Amino acid sequence: MVSKPAPAFRRSLLALCAAALASGPLLASPAHADGRTKEPVPPATMSKVGGDRLGVPGTQVQPEAGTPPLPKLTARSWIVADAKTGEVLAAHNAHWQLAPASTLKMLFADTVLPRFEKNQVHTVADSDLSGMGEGSSLVGIKEKLSYTVHDLWLGVFLHSGNDAVHVLATMNGGVDKTVQEMNAQAKELQADDTHVVSPDGYDMPGQVSSAYDLTLFARSGLKNPDFREYCATGSAQFPGDYTKDKAGKPTKVRGTFGIQNTDRLLTGADGVRRYPGLLGVKNGYTTNAGNTFTGAAERDGRTLLVTVMHPAAGSSEVYKETSALLDWGFKAAPTVQPVGTLVPTRSAAKANAPAPDPDTKGPAQATVSGTSSSHGMWTYAGIAAGAVALIAAVVLLVRRRRTTPALTLPDDSLPARPSRRK
Repeated sequence: MVSKPAPAFRRSLLALCAAALASGPLLASPAHADGRTKEPVPPATMSKVGGDRLGVPGTQVQPEAGTPPLPKLTARSWIVADAKTGEVLAAHNAHWQLAPASTLKMLFADTVLPRFEKNQVHTVADSDLSGMGEGSSLVGIKEKLSYTVHDLWLGVFLHSGNDAVHVLATMNGGVDKTVQEMNAQAKELQADDTHVVSPDGYDMPGQVSSAYDLTLFARSGLKNPDFREYCATGSAQFPGDYTKDKAGKPTKVRGTFGIQNTDRLLTGADGVRRYPGLLGVKNGYTTNAGNTFTGAAERDGRTLLVTVMHPAAGSSEVYKETSALLDWGFKAAPTVQPVGTLVPTRSAAKANAPAPDPDTKGPAQATVSGTSSSHGMWTYAGIAAGAVALIAAVVLLVRRRRTTPALTLPDDSLPARPSRRK
């Protein structure tokens, strides 16, 4: 005969099971019976930078009369924002920390692009190309050849070349120093969801960003004319090796080869419709991140920013969903109410902080509105004199109590006092 658990034990067992089921790691990616991994879920609470609603899981939108419905989307996270006003028109898990892939190169450009002149020349050493992850995207830089900074940035933006990133990082003092500066730049931009481990966006443990932060990086970068030029360039010629004569000996003539921007919304490649008015900005793909993309487009004087992270499988899906959100944003902008905002840099926020209210000053610093300084001085003098007189009276009273014998009066002769009970 099997005995039944006691009621108290059963309650404890049920509570333990409930706690285990509610734990984050178990819900994040349990396996199906067929071995597939279940879709992860966003945290219950996320950063509220830019507005409380942006920290709430799920889709955030506040339509008004005439606002078109949102398109059907599969991305784990996305955001639509007005680049000029900073208004967030709609968002979905905007602060979910996810792997960013090569969209992180926007932050790399924000950090390093202002450091070097475009015509500066660098000869690549063997060590410049060390430390790149296996399977990295490469533009085709070779050791012992020289490249201008302009060439290297074309390699970063057009071909998403991790080799170009590592060469520029070396010029900037090394990969480790560049990573530190990128994290500092993210903090300055109030991109608090971002943690950089590798400057090229290659999958690394702990490397994360968010749709909100990537949009901040794009908005910041587009203020730089060189950034705008590179991300809007569809194709270019990239320096190659020196040509050889008929005997196989190198000549003094250096060859070139063509590179094309991997942003299909810009070029219209591989069956993706070129988006009208697109300004850039950056696409990416890694195993952990899936497809990621941040795009900017202009229409009728309005510039919109859209970031899409990890949509359903298919390399073109990220472009389809970005196009759909841009279309929606341009139609909805006149009527939809914002659900948040793209914050300014920390320096700008500090500089624009309101001055302290004079009314909050201490009594010694306060001034009486509508009175002259001399009148205020005499007012304080009068108050001080009154305070001194009051203190003197109290002291005198205390002395009298000490020197005068207490009078014993019958109870009915005591003066009446109001009750202090409440």
